[in-house]
Amino acid sequence: MTNILTSVIQTLDQQILNDSSLTADVFEKLIAQQHELGLLHGDRPTCPFLRPHLISRSKYEEIKSAATIIAHAFEKLVDEALVNPKIMDQLDLTFAEKEMALIDPGYARLCVTSRLDAYLTENDFKFLEYNAESPAGVGDQMQLEKVLFPLPSTRQFLSEYKHWRPRPHDQLLAALVAAYREWGGTAQSPQIAIVDWRGVDTASEFRVLQQYFETEGHLTRIVDPHDLDYASETLTAGDFRIDILYKRVVIHEFLNEFDRDHPLIRAYADGRVCMANSFRSKLAHKKSGFAILSDPAYSAIFSPQELEIIRRHIPWTRKVKPGPTSFEDQEHELLQLIKTERERFVLKPNDDYGGHGVFLGWELDVDQWEDAISAAVERPYVVQERVAVDKITIPMFSDKVRIEEMFVDFNPFLFQNQVEGALIRLSNSSVLNVTSGGGQTALVVLED
Repeated sequence: MTNILTSVIQTLDQQILNDSSLTADVFEKLIAQQHELGLLHGDRPTCPFLRPHLISRSKYEEIKSAATIIAHAFEKLVDEALVNPKIMDQLDLTFAEKEMALIDPGYARLCVTSRLDAYLTENDFKFLEYNAESPAGVGDQMQLEKVLFPLPSTRQFLSEYKHWRPRPHDQLLAALVAAYREWGGTAQSPQIAIVDWRGVDTASEFRVLQQYFETEGHLTRIVDPHDLDYASETLTAGDFRIDILYKRVVIHEFLNEFDRDHPLIRAYADGRVCMANSFRSKLAHKKSGFAILSDPAYSAIFSPQELEIIRRHIPWTRKVKPGPTSFEDQEHELLQLIKTERERFVLKPNDDYGGHGVFLGWELDVDQWEDAISAAVERPYVVQERVAVDKITIPMFSDKVRIEEMFVDFNPFLFQNQVEGALIRLSNSSVLNVTSGGGQTALVVLED
């Protein structure tokens, strides 16, 4: 962050802190507004903050360029895995996941919608995970703007500084329709089903997107997988015909519940529904993909440009298993390396979300860390080198306005590999996600 941008943000924060109009009544209205707008995780409002996150155009473009290149690298990785059993085995898919991944989705792009999760420091950024199968938060930017931008200090600030606001919800719909057209769909205004389990914590976002899709002319239903039916070559939910199935249900949870006789799987295998993201996206979603990207043994898969971006922006990652590995240009026994360098590593399940099962070496004692390593060896896990994460100060509210220091991550959305905006999460914990109690705010890009 430049000195000028830092000064601009500090001035804005001080104005917010000194704003006498921000009273308890205003805070109650902000909370009520988030309930109305669906800015909730379960029943909890997700934005206790009083301004958007600000980033320079030059930094945004740098992240955007790198994210696009990484997304293309993942496409190459998946293409290789589909024809190379050794690469496929490295990803640790279940038999059912592998079986589904082999079905052609009917369009070329691996991910219609995806999200790379990154930590930013003053001079660098690292992508830690790739949500390649059902990224949340796409509809939140437009709702967060309704909460934050009318506040006096932010409204004045935005009127004085040239800026840009992303519209990821627009790009999501455009990408869904483009995939449908490529798949061969001919309906003038294709109907959309948003499919996930009934009662999930992200249900409020589904309602926001349903309303938006319908204002754009696409009849939309929110559907539980149990309510799907397939007959006469048409996938339906009751009497609702499904042209585009916007899959938000997590693939491994779906496949744990259903077999190949499920209507969705039969319709998908028959090429009778356009599903985004497809079952194939699971290959890129596995965290072991980062182990392949960051391991020189697999460098032949990628172009020189991709390798340079991987080197700069993907942290060292390996599957947790006994055996030799390279680290900082030296050979090590992997488990011994992890054990002795506890404060440098994090253990992550190969396929989970919400921070479940994550072990941060620097927050555990020696015995706890050894127990974590033992657990990680027993099921698919990766070890990743610790990445520095900046803290920022930001005004927030409870019973009063206060300035808090928070960890922040920057998670660009991609639509057919093109970046539009980002999910901005903040937390006083080094595990940054809304599921674990963190919050979020809007993004504003300040023109240089």
